Amino acid sequence: MLKIFTKSKKKKYATIPSETAKQDVPEGIMTKCPDCKKIMYTKELMKNTKICINCGYHHPMNAKERFNSFLDQGSVEELNADMVSENPLQFPGYLEKVEKDRKKTNINEAVVTGVGLVGGFKVVTAVMDSTFRMGSMGSVVGEKITRAIEMADELKVPFIIFTASGGARMQEGVLSLMQMAKTSVALKRFSDHGGLIISIMTHPTTGGVSASFASLGDYNFAEPGALIGFAGRRIIEQTIREELPEDFQTSEFLLKHGQLDAVINRSDLKEQITNILSIHQPGGDLEW
Repeated sequence: MLKIFTKSKKKKYATIPSETAKQDVPEGIMTKCPDCKKIMYTKELMKNTKICINCGYHHPMNAKERFNSFLDQGSVEELNADMVSENPLQFPGYLEKVEKDRKKTNINEAVVTGVGLVGGFKVVTAVMDSTFRMGSMGSVVGEKITRAIEMADELKVPFIIFTASGGARMQEGVLSLMQMAKTSVALKRFSDHGGLIISIMTHPTTGGVSASFASLGDYNFAEPGALIGFAGRRIIEQTIREELPEDFQTSEFLLKHGQLDAVINRSDLKEQITNILSIHQPGGDLEW
């Protein structure tokens, strides 16, 4: 006879962890790749310079991580670290948001600049940080980049910039847009003096940044899969009334259409840049 009304036995092992067990798991110990959706230990991801060990997706790096992975250990001397944004247009809540990002990121602005060594060669480097106001370009960002270019000119060393930005900072209006011209003029002056400019575009490099200093290198490189472009995909499609290719505005698309010199995997980047720097040294294949 079937015991229809008999209660089923409880499973021996619970499938839902207790709240105590959840609290015992350190936050951030695991990372999910947004591309392949696989989960990996954050520690292993960091060891692999934040490149997914399963699919090769390049996770964004903050400025500190970039300096540590790209420049020779212990060689960095930061420039203009104390520069902070004001609120020239009295935009409501702007300074509070900037202060919040300062505390979150432990940097004062969306770009960090410094003098250091790459493979033993002295360079001035600027690294934009998308964790600070999405790397948006305000007057301080433009000023720090301009001063870094001028320092490279003074020291007679190459200037290398890593770009990552959502574009101009709307809270600073036209003052933000003016940075496009200021940085471009500084690069032109540096170039006229024989300076070497290397631009490395990372995900994302958009808006006024892509339309100014990001695209003005003697060498224009990008990391795999980086979004690079001025206007958004949807805006362009609505304007030209055409459907764009699936890979539109990716680094691979730009390379295919002659707008980049190379797409370089992050794990190979330092070696490739060191080779270029050696070529441009006195006595190298190209005199700088």
